[in-house]
Amino acid sequence: MNSRKPFVDDVTDSISDVLGAGRQSLDSIGKDADLLGSVAESLTGGGKRFRARLAYWGWRAASSHGEPYPDSDGDADNSLVVRLATGLELFHAAALVHDDVIDNSDTRRGIPAAHRQFEKIHVDRDFVGDSAIYGTSSAILLGDLLLAWADDQFLSVALEVASESRDAFRNELRTMRTDVTAGQFLDNHDSSAWLTLDGEAAVDRAQRVVMFKSAKYSVEAPLVLGAIVGNAPPSFIESLRLFALPLGFAFQMRDDMLGVFGDEAETGKPAGDDLREGKRTVLVAMARRRGDRSTVSVFDELIGDPTLTNQQVDMLRASLISTGAADELEDLIELSRVEALKALDAMRLDPVVDGELRAMVDAITTRTV
Repeated sequence: MNSRKPFVDDVTDSISDVLGAGRQSLDSIGKDADLLGSVAESLTGGGKRFRARLAYWGWRAASSHGEPYPDSDGDADNSLVVRLATGLELFHAAALVHDDVIDNSDTRRGIPAAHRQFEKIHVDRDFVGDSAIYGTSSAILLGDLLLAWADDQFLSVALEVASESRDAFRNELRTMRTDVTAGQFLDNHDSSAWLTLDGEAAVDRAQRVVMFKSAKYSVEAPLVLGAIVGNAPPSFIESLRLFALPLGFAFQMRDDMLGVFGDEAETGKPAGDDLREGKRTVLVAMARRRGDRSTVSVFDELIGDPTLTNQQVDMLRASLISTGAADELEDLIELSRVEALKALDAMRLDPVVDGELRAMVDAITTRTV
């Protein structure tokens, strides 16, 4: 549909405006402070604008008339949904910066992660001290700054959203922030507690992390916030959640598959990186639950070793397949897809919105990036 590209372009332009204003403020503080801005720009220029698109279609779904998004020649820059989407994209950029620090990742979207970029600045300028510590501390501060800039956008929306929707908007934002932070903590916590859990408990814990770190944050919150900006009634919001949660679960399950079996040329991350980073995903938990003692021992010994060779990664991949874990996860993705579509059927949306959301379900569950 021709409304989609102008909207994404408007969001990209809005992000550029926010970063431009932010960089001016940083530059007025000092040239070195704008290093934060330059790294921020490198990390926000790409991506699929996935959460922005979800916010848009949540907004459209709430519209009783189903009118298309205004042309780019219109007053789109001042649209509440553009500002909401801008805030969501900046919030996600902050989450990625912090996530890469926690996971000690080297790359993000095919370029060096923020802390690696700061490390290089330290080395290139022959600074004193530990370049890794400088990189990590600078990236944490960059993530905090991006969160502040995201909040500026959210606040502007909260001030202008319909008065009857204002409390719902603020509550959903509060829930989103808490969910993703708690989910990230539980991911870190459960990774440390991994060897104390039996097979079934590990799967349950991994699924809990998925629900709060990804499903509710990545899919439910953007859709619901968009619908709230569209002044949707509470009953509609609850119906939308029934669609969003299984879709969000499928989104992360597919991400876990790509983290192990994905093509580096498409994902922008080295193949098998999730195994080297030690991510205790639902996929890995299923393999441990299904595997014999020898298989479990190998997983526990190798996963999380950043020096894993390609041969060792291939061996772990083979175990994920031979134990049936990969097939089990694919079945779970399919069940989630069916559940999301069933909820969508019950909503009886405008045909254009319905068609776009169905296409999004297919794209999420079959994606390769």
